[in-house]
Amino acid sequence: MNSQMHPLCCRPVVHGQCGWWRVWAPRAKAVELILTSGDEHRSQAMTPAEWGYFTAELGEVAEGQRYAYRLDGGSLRPDPCSLWQPDGVHHPSALFFPERFAWTDQAWRGVPREELVFYELHVGTFTAEGTFDAVIPRLAQLKELGITALEIMPVAQFPGARNWGYDGVHLFAPQNTYGGPRALQRLVDAAHRHGLALFLDVVYNHFGPEGNYVGEFGPYYSDRYRTPWGPAFNFDGRQSDAVRDFVLDNVWYWIRDFHVDGLRLDAVHSMFDISPWHILREIKAAADAAADARGATATIVVESLLNDVRMVLPPERGGYGLDAEWNEDFHHAVVAYLTGERHGKYVDFGSAEHLPQVLEQTFLLQGGYSQFRGRRWGAPVGELTGDRFIIGIQNHDHVGNRACGDRLATLVSPPLMRGMASLMLLAPHLPFLFMGEEYGERNPFLFFCSFGDPRLVESVRTGRRRDYALQGDIPDPQAESTFQASRLSWSWPPESAQEGLRNLYRDLLAARRLWPPLHDWRRRASRLWPDAATGGVLELIRGGTTHEPDRTLRVLMNVTSEPHAFPSGSPQDRLLFSSEAARYRAAGETATPPADLLWPYECRVFGAASWPALGTIGTGQKHTPQT
Repeated sequence: MNSQMHPLCCRPVVHGQCGWWRVWAPRAKAVELILTSGDEHRSQAMTPAEWGYFTAELGEVAEGQRYAYRLDGGSLRPDPCSLWQPDGVHHPSALFFPERFAWTDQAWRGVPREELVFYELHVGTFTAEGTFDAVIPRLAQLKELGITALEIMPVAQFPGARNWGYDGVHLFAPQNTYGGPRALQRLVDAAHRHGLALFLDVVYNHFGPEGNYVGEFGPYYSDRYRTPWGPAFNFDGRQSDAVRDFVLDNVWYWIRDFHVDGLRLDAVHSMFDISPWHILREIKAAADAAADARGATATIVVESLLNDVRMVLPPERGGYGLDAEWNEDFHHAVVAYLTGERHGKYVDFGSAEHLPQVLEQTFLLQGGYSQFRGRRWGAPVGELTGDRFIIGIQNHDHVGNRACGDRLATLVSPPLMRGMASLMLLAPHLPFLFMGEEYGERNPFLFFCSFGDPRLVESVRTGRRRDYALQGDIPDPQAESTFQASRLSWSWPPESAQEGLRNLYRDLLAARRLWPPLHDWRRRASRLWPDAATGGVLELIRGGTTHEPDRTLRVLMNVTSEPHAFPSGSPQDRLLFSSEAARYRAAGETATPPADLLWPYECRVFGAASWPALGTIGTGQKHTPQT
């Protein structure tokens, strides 16, 4: 078997000049492999094999050769394991040989988990060109900002040219309009050249609704479970072994053949499996094996809304052994309290007392009653360290599932935006940025698609309103103008609030490397001053559970719209950072705040004199506590 192949490979490969095909089609009595060239078709009967597979081998095949399958004399169908769909989801697949890429990243060893700073981007709207290759010239700017890991929204082939990516139907085939598989390999190689890890967001809970023919081949879908987006994958029913192998081969493919550093698994709470070895545990094992095959490591992070630490607990303790999981409680607590939003999922949040809880205990919902869900939810984190959890104040869902795709910078004042960003970057968890967040992008990020089925298009239009309770005029998801409006502007003019915000992100990301207490993922403490009921100042201690001058970092944030005195008895440490320093504000914004007051939403950091101060305000200064 080819060394590039996972042992359970279902995709076409090449041996010398010969092509070898294997397809799982237990619902068919006979399968033909059809090679196409224009209007010409060449047919070969495939050989039945065990477990419902069919195989074929042909000589003299070239990369780009179009092919399809015919099941029991029916219509031509693309390969469920297609590596390349150059003509779209409904057309024949094309041969692609990933091993023919000339990699230059042999010395790359990845980014340790504790150093991960995620930057989520959507390839189609990240640049004007909307391609993998067009991302490459921006890598140096992201590296300079302090980003260490790109997280690319799903790129599996979807219908048309515009989509968030969660409607993918060919899970092995990078989107043709983004440049296809070879261009993705170039992007990964370039990211490593710039010292950036690259993660792919992958969807193993459902297939998209258009161009999806897998049900004709075999029971890919569960007959017991459904997701909000359609039938769930069949991970534990009859004939589920091949479906599990399909997913595990996909994991192997991205990590071994595309050198990606890790995967972000979408909505794992919709991956249903009662098998003794949960599919998530097998995914991690496959990822590690694929990375080991090229002398690297792999990191698997999951989007889980369950607040369930089994995601990251080791198997010997009943867990799945994954590397990190999302913590949406941080976002909900911060946004609900500081913006006043209380609808939908925010109904469980909104109290100032929730802020120290998510900083100190990670989850807010840890077994208590959730009004939103109508039941108890979550479990305590226990002794798990903060680098096992990923937090952010924006992501594609937070923005795109608003009626008009409003970004946070358009919803809050510049001081509040600076304060929220500071709190996220100083928190004892792994930070996650959504593209453009670092400079306060004002263009929206809307929901968009380009389906070909008019009935499906209308269903999406009505479903958006129903599923997300969106009010007002919603831009048409199918319109190209909706997609175009969502492109980044890449603009932060001199002395603007955008330039100031980018300075703040860059400085605090540097501080995460330079301030020793920010490397301590275990010890922290948080409280409100003067007390939990009336406190307007949030305190966070990093590097300890009580403040010790010269050893711990003390963060104070005014979480109100009025100036506040410092907490009584505050130690007189060196001021290292203020979110209201001149370099973070636009020209003409409020004058520098006095040293004895915290400005509305201002965040200040105090620490040892030996640690570098950020910005231009207060370097070497001490503040005078108010009594």
